[in-house]
Amino acid sequence: MWEGRRPAPGSGRVGEPVSSLAWAVQASAAPEVGAVFRVIDLMGVFANATMGALIARAEKLDPVGFATLAILSGLGGGIIRDTLLQQGPPVALTDYAYVLTALTAAALMFGIRVRGRMWQRVWPVVDGIALGSWAAAGALKTLAAGLGWLPAILLGVITAVGGGALRDIVLRRTPAVLGGNTLYATCAVAAAAVMVGAFNLGQPEVGLGAATATGAIFFLLARYYGWMLPLGDSWSPSHVVPRRARRAVRTRAQAVSHRLSRRRTAHNRRRPPAGDEP
Repeated sequence: MWEGRRPAPGSGRVGEPVSSLAWAVQASAAPEVGAVFRVIDLMGVFANATMGALIARAEKLDPVGFATLAILSGLGGGIIRDTLLQQGPPVALTDYAYVLTALTAAALMFGIRVRGRMWQRVWPVVDGIALGSWAAAGALKTLAAGLGWLPAILLGVITAVGGGALRDIVLRRTPAVLGGNTLYATCAVAAAAVMVGAFNLGQPEVGLGAATATGAIFFLLARYYGWMLPLGDSWSPSHVVPRRARRAVRTRAQAVSHRLSRRRTAHNRRRPPAGDEP
């Protein structure tokens, strides 16, 4: 997973480590980090492929539809990440475990109807762990490729949400990550940022666990408390001004209008008719 040639001193080319820390992670801690990375990556594949298969059941698709949505959901984000990193073919195409994991999730969900209160309690936890693990894995792989903290956070988020966005586009839906739901991409940003911090401290293994936990806990809290980012229309004057203040202003305007109307009516009554003038 982490094999590679050490870059020449001073090399800043994209795709080659630009710091001694990045090379140290690849050279000295490669077996341990690579094993943890692979396990976490496959966990994310299975969880997101399961989500794709569940949506395929809701759409009443056939086995091909189950497999398609499971692969898009489970592998789409990682394939986008690996393509952008240009570190060789996407790992989903070179390591058969990835595709087989996605297909296994599709087969299980095709044969088993999962529903009920227990599933509704368990699934958010699985989804949160998948979100955090993929954000961490995407950020770590980007840092090990020699890129900086900002690309690491960006590709961490893409890894976490890219597959779901592709799935929604195929189904002609607005991707759920674009708004109208509780925090999701924001949780991935937090997880990727924790991974970047741990990497810079020389603790990539600790970072994988801490970032996964951060993303999962943040996601569950957002789901429980209903945390959402404001929508575009939320900043219009009708939403920015509190409802109570708008009601008070409207009531005051109506009172002034009513008072003026009464004065006008009283004035018209005091004026003599036009025919009575001498």
